[in-house]
Amino acid sequence: MPHTAALLVIDMQNALVDIAHRATETVAAIAGLSERARAAGVPVVTVRQRDAELVPGTEGWQVVAELTPREGEPVVDKTTPDSFLDTGLDGILRALGVTEVIVTGFATEICVDTTARQALSRGYDLVFVADGHTTSRRGEEDGDDLVPADRSIRQYNTIYRTIGWPGRRIRVRAAADVDVTA
Repeated sequence: MPHTAALLVIDMQNALVDIAHRATETVAAIAGLSERARAAGVPVVTVRQRDAELVPGTEGWQVVAELTPREGEPVVDKTTPDSFLDTGLDGILRALGVTEVIVTGFATEICVDTTARQALSRGYDLVFVADGHTTSRRGEEDGDDLVPADRSIRQYNTIYRTIGWPGRRIRVRAAADVDVTA
């Protein structure tokens, strides 16, 4: 079976990017990777969260301008951290012949991690983009309740470098090092 990749851009919406750690750098990394993917003919699939705070049609719900889906690109709306649950994502990927997902987005510990593991469970290989995922900014008010954002991002990059998943290929790469053709 030929190897076919798709880039997933998860929850990079205005309201979420507004609270994101290293938002500018993460958006830039994903935007550059998106352009390279499109140029190589790799599908870019945008995933959007909708809930009581992210209401469709509102400014906060919109995908940030730099990552706005292009005409004809798949867009998946979800209501849980799992981009596959009760959405058409798996059907879209299968219809495109995708065998590997390149995962980016917000938030590292929730939607990005959940979607990455679900992709593996559904038979997809995985590229976890080391500088293409982020989490919320952390402040003194969080105390010891949350791991500092940089540490959390590094921790998940390490998890995906070391996690084993029988029959799956898992790679962690910086956006600039992702080979969208391999």
